[in-house]
Amino acid sequence: MKTNILLILGHPSQNSFCNALLNAYKKGVERTGAICKTIYISELDFDVNLADGYKIGKTVPLEKDLIQAQELISWADHIVLSYPNWWGFMPAITKGFIDRIFMPDFAFKHHSGKIFPEKLLKGKSLRLLITMDTPKWWFYLIYRASQYQILKDIIFGYVGFDPIKFSTFGFMRKSTEEQRLKWLKKTEKLGTQLI
Repeated sequence: MKTNILLILGHPSQNSFCNALLNAYKKGVERTGAICKTIYISELDFDVNLADGYKIGKTVPLEKDLIQAQELISWADHIVLSYPNWWGFMPAITKGFIDRIFMPDFAFKHHSGKIFPEKLLKGKSLRLLITMDTPKWWFYLIYRASQYQILKDIIFGYVGFDPIKFSTFGFMRKSTEEQRLKWLKKTEKLGTQLI
């Protein structure tokens, strides 16, 4: 059975290094015979604001593009999300996409008498490709990669993704063409390994 790979671009611009990373990953995936599909969040028509949160009976109906995105997430065995680290986290449109799409009964389900929810996206793995204008050593040593702990435990692990792996690319402003080519080759190799 072929592996289904979903690539998601969380950078608002397709003319970005984040998209170049996704394309490199896709190039590697295509050598394996896996099936690959892509979502460009910036092309989707949806309201990023989850106005009433997750209140039962008050959730905003999903737009057609978000319904299709949920279908692709359900279809995928492995998801790759690429975005830039802006002000310590993902761009607003990417966070809005997650807020709107990881709804109860799709991503998680609460049961009476249980503290933790049922994880409805179990069986899927995740790779995050994150660019930043911060030196990697600073991100890990000073910031303690706290963003990654949130992504792993509070967002993606909460709904069942496992394993969750991170690739950090920085710092972008000081990177050379040679460094960027190395990063792209490394990402292509990850694609051939489907991790």
